[in-house]
Amino acid sequence: MGRGKIEIKRIENPTNRQVTYSKRRGGIFKKARELTVLCDAEVSLIMISSTGKFCEYCSPSTTQKKIFDRYQQVSGINLWNTQYEKMQGHLNKLKVDNNKLRKEIRQRMGEDLNDLETEEMRGLEQNLESSLKVVRERKYHVINTQTETYKKKLRSLHEAHGNLLAALEGRDENGDYMTGDNGGPDYEPAIGMANRGSHIFAFRAQPYQPNLHDPSYGIHDLRLA
Repeated sequence: MGRGKIEIKRIENPTNRQVTYSKRRGGIFKKARELTVLCDAEVSLIMISSTGKFCEYCSPSTTQKKIFDRYQQVSGINLWNTQYEKMQGHLNKLKVDNNKLRKEIRQRMGEDLNDLETEEMRGLEQNLESSLKVVRERKYHVINTQTETYKKKLRSLHEAHGNLLAALEGRDENGDYMTGDNGGPDYEPAIGMANRGSHIFAFRAQPYQPNLHDPSYGIHDLRLA
């Protein structure tokens, strides 16, 4: 017993509609492939579902563009006129915007001012003043930032210099002279290394040794270690 005739109308249930579309789409593509093989036909098939999903089939012996070109020749309809006119309109709009921007740039540089009315020149002047104000604020901000950075670097260098001098004189962080085991100032630790090419010099402050016969009594004796 055969199936009853199905009434052709829109399927209201979304799930059933999608299932029916998927099944029948497969059948149509199958028939298109069979026509291509059995009849040596050039077949082009384009399908778009209600959800916007795009599917297409084209015979291996041709391309979609060739099919469209042949369709234009047979039907006498130019498929590209609408698209060409749309692109041409968009191009013209871009040209107008480009010319307008170029003219504004020239006017900001003091050119092409002859056609401007008094109000237009006043508006241009206000725009230039506003732009100049923004540029100056940005410039001062950059200068202040750089100044603060250099001040911090300078304070750091001064602090490092002071620490090196203190270490050279054998003083601690409070400015007091450090004492050794014998009660005198302790200058024994090495205080610096200097690398000059292949020669490395190590400078060391020796412990203070008073010399009563030396007229420079009281001056620290710095020697090369």
